[in-house]
Amino acid sequence: MKSKDENLNSGRRDALRTIVGGAGGFAALPILGQKPASISPLQSAAAQANPAAADESAAQWKPLFFDDHQNETIVALTDLIIPATDTPGAKAAQVNRYVDLLYSEQPAADQEKLIRGLGWLDGRSYSLRNKSFIELEPADQTAILESIADPKNHNPQDLPGVELFQTMKWLTIFGYYTSEIGQVQELKYQGDRYNTSFPGACTNSH
Repeated sequence: MKSKDENLNSGRRDALRTIVGGAGGFAALPILGQKPASISPLQSAAAQANPAAADESAAQWKPLFFDDHQNETIVALTDLIIPATDTPGAKAAQVNRYVDLLYSEQPAADQEKLIRGLGWLDGRSYSLRNKSFIELEPADQTAILESIADPKNHNPQDLPGVELFQTMKWLTIFGYYTSEIGQVQELKYQGDRYNTSFPGACTNSH
């Protein structure tokens, strides 16, 4: 029997699938038949042939835009938005790398807004538990996010956090579902397929 948290995570996953799979949802995904842009065919083949080399490559990765603390905060945020269930979550899909690459090329105003949001998150964490966000227990992290998850929250003190959460929610959804994990393991996407017949279709000639 699933726990309450597992049921909540499962429900959240179902909702995200609906968002991506709804009308126009796949318009945001890569061209049919292509691997996600973040994973080239050569990288994928190399990882399968030499897992140790893939682990070493992952260990050598450094963010282009965020500092280490900010990157760890992005990892924690994205993984709370799409946690691991029966399939890997945003952390395993390396959504933080997508966000880092994206913001390394954003206008300065957008970069500053996101950094202010991350600063607000740590400020709220320190005010409640005297710890940074990444040092909090998952339940405390979730409690903070629940307080800013409602876009109708117009409390001026919460505004930077509300804006941060809304931005990160959509970046996480997009980054996750355009990753190999999101497309293949979560959505079961198999690329273009050529059908020689269409079961159930009318075959009567007139």
